[in-house]
Amino acid sequence: MMSILKFRCSEFIYLTQSEKKMRGFSIFSKGSRLFNDYPSSSKFLVLFAVSTGGMVAFSEQQPGIGTKTIEAEKLENKKKRLVILGTGWAGISFMKDLDPSLYDVKVVSPRNYFTFTPLLPSVTCGTVEARSIVEPIRNIMRKSTGEFEFCEAECFKIDAANKKILCRTTFESSLVPQREFMLEYDYLIIAVGAQVNTFNTPGVVEHCHFLKEVEDAQKIRRTVIDCFEQASLPGLTKLYPSIQDLVKVTVIQSGDHILNTFDERICDFAEKKFSRDGIDVLTGCRVMSVSDDSIIMKVKSTGEVCSVPHGMVVWSTGVGTRPVTRDLMEQIGQSNRRILATNEWLRVKGCNDVFALGDCATVDQRKVVDDIGAIFEAADTDKSGTLTVKEFQDVVEDILVRYPQVELYLKSHHMQDVTDLLKDPEGNEREEVDIEGFKLALSHVDSQMKSLPATAQVAAQQGAYLAKCFNRMRDCTESPEGPRRFKGSGRHQFRPFRYKHLGQFAPLGGEQAAAELPGDWVSIGHSTQWLWYSVYASKQVSWRTRLLVVADWSRRFVFGRDSSRI
Repeated sequence: MMSILKFRCSEFIYLTQSEKKMRGFSIFSKGSRLFNDYPSSSKFLVLFAVSTGGMVAFSEQQPGIGTKTIEAEKLENKKKRLVILGTGWAGISFMKDLDPSLYDVKVVSPRNYFTFTPLLPSVTCGTVEARSIVEPIRNIMRKSTGEFEFCEAECFKIDAANKKILCRTTFESSLVPQREFMLEYDYLIIAVGAQVNTFNTPGVVEHCHFLKEVEDAQKIRRTVIDCFEQASLPGLTKLYPSIQDLVKVTVIQSGDHILNTFDERICDFAEKKFSRDGIDVLTGCRVMSVSDDSIIMKVKSTGEVCSVPHGMVVWSTGVGTRPVTRDLMEQIGQSNRRILATNEWLRVKGCNDVFALGDCATVDQRKVVDDIGAIFEAADTDKSGTLTVKEFQDVVEDILVRYPQVELYLKSHHMQDVTDLLKDPEGNEREEVDIEGFKLALSHVDSQMKSLPATAQVAAQQGAYLAKCFNRMRDCTESPEGPRRFKGSGRHQFRPFRYKHLGQFAPLGGEQAAAELPGDWVSIGHSTQWLWYSVYASKQVSWRTRLLVVADWSRRFVFGRDSSRI
């Protein structure tokens, strides 16, 4: 007795021993034809001899039907390889807002933690502990809904042409020898930050302290304590309070004022406060060299060269490009620049599928004057050679999104509406304007273009923006959400990055701080210090660090600063 059972793409046929001998061959031939006609990617025929328990298996697969379908599905469902370089403000912000289920994500960084850098000065003076302002990367990964893969290593080479990066381990232990490895990517996020800019000043690297990493803050703290302990040795004084008159702090600034990125009111207050606190502020001075016990500087106004003795020097003069970033710039034709350039969508110029954010890059905003002709042509829908107010209004929204300097120009000149740009020099409204008049109306707009500062606030906003773009990449490919393309057709895939300034703080010591907030609002004094506490506590990346920082501040208020060298 024979029964035929079908299960998905397989058919099972049970035969008796005698039937097997007589019908075996015909079953194979009929089965083969049956399976070839069966609409499936593969066929499998199994014959069981019930009496003996024997089994014969026969399989046949039609070439060119199932194989291509499976491979196509695998390629379609394969996740793009996304590599993130760096775990600073930009990299962490990108990681926290990214949906990792959409990509195969790898994070590469020589540090397995994130540092809340604005509180590094507090570590140098013992206000907070170093561990209170760092969050392990794996803790951040654990809170994500998807999977990340982390490699504690340093990227020393980016092969943009072949979409590969070369990395090396940085372990100090001799038990784990240094090893190099290679990673391939489909998308690369460069968020490696920057290094201290020494301007090639002799002696800076050998004799100065920096303040960009946790190790720098700890080193400054130990050096300060050592200076006090050495001054307390026999022959000098015995106690710290008795040598306070021997302590001298000098601030050397090449510009005309300290805190020159802040409002003038803050600059004046800071200089007067430092003077009351006995801090010497030397402005208009350029450091020529640094030795183990003195600083040689030149006064710009007089050309005089003088020497200032020191026990410790902290060098904080801006940021410079890291070697791996500089090497990439040479590959892609940006060797004449000081920092890596990206477009308004944070994509590296001259490089496909590579994005850069944070201190390692700058947004190269496109000028309106470069697209004046294209904008006029797109707005002049009736091709009359003149532009009416109505035609201009039809493209205003796209102009404001694509060129943020237009909105800044309107605010700085107290214009109520963008159509005010079309008024004549006397301020009278015009019904229409030709191409020359249109160029004249927008000729001064680009004067509002400014480079973004190398701050944590900028890096964090860039990371969040780019993560949202990657989360919506598939949808926006089919339905672009950006402004219209004035040169070409269609729309840009995403809206350009727009930085929103939320204000800035300047701790001045003595439980006083200065704040410059949006709306031209300036606050200075003790109350601002408490505002500083609340804002920086709320900006911590986790509840763990938030509680630790608040606990450190509370401990300091009760017990004072810890002067141990540990």
